[in-house]
Amino acid sequence: MGKKSAKGKEKKLRRLEETKKQTEAVRIVQEANEIEKPFDALKPFHSYTKNDLKLRLSCKFSNELTTQEFDTLFNLVEHNMKTLYEQSNWGWNEKEKKDEMKEDFARYLIVENEKNEIVAMTHFRFDVEDCIEVVYCYEIQLRKDIRGKGLGKFMMQILELLAIKVKMQKVILTVFKANCDAVRFFTNLKYVMDETCPRLTDPNNAHEYDYEILSKSLKR
Repeated sequence: MGKKSAKGKEKKLRRLEETKKQTEAVRIVQEANEIEKPFDALKPFHSYTKNDLKLRLSCKFSNELTTQEFDTLFNLVEHNMKTLYEQSNWGWNEKEKKDEMKEDFARYLIVENEKNEIVAMTHFRFDVEDCIEVVYCYEIQLRKDIRGKGLGKFMMQILELLAIKVKMQKVILTVFKANCDAVRFFTNLKYVMDETCPRLTDPNNAHEYDYEILSKSLKR
């Protein structure tokens, strides 16, 4: 009986600790979501002028986007990702993707060129994952003609700085295994397999998953 009681007490303490962590993470994320313009504090990152690119960056909530802006962002996602979705177990569902992109607290880092054309974007949110406050990167999409010029790395640096500014613990993202360029890109930026990745949570069936979950922990 003594051992059983001790184990029961230990489980109860673990549950209490998890509840405490979850509550604290939710509080921090709520505070982050109340900050309307965290990107304003990162003025040196409002432009990108390297490798023959002259670009400006801005950040908006999904409900601040014009119809034209949203359509351009969606078309960029569709152009870059539709085939990968179709080849996966998820499939491509235009309505579901648009609904995801319009959800509350969805934010967009938008990159425009000198012709006011949107040439790249990041869809991200401050959220709670596994009792931890995180920046979740849903999309980072660049037009093909501006890839390989350091812009993607610059945009991910911005996400990491925003995460630190609003007290998130890490940046997390999902990537298709078949998207070799994206896997290589994030690996080069020191993103590693997250503890929630199916390869760790379900190793015996890891081959059945089309994706991996990567993350980078941040120093606050």
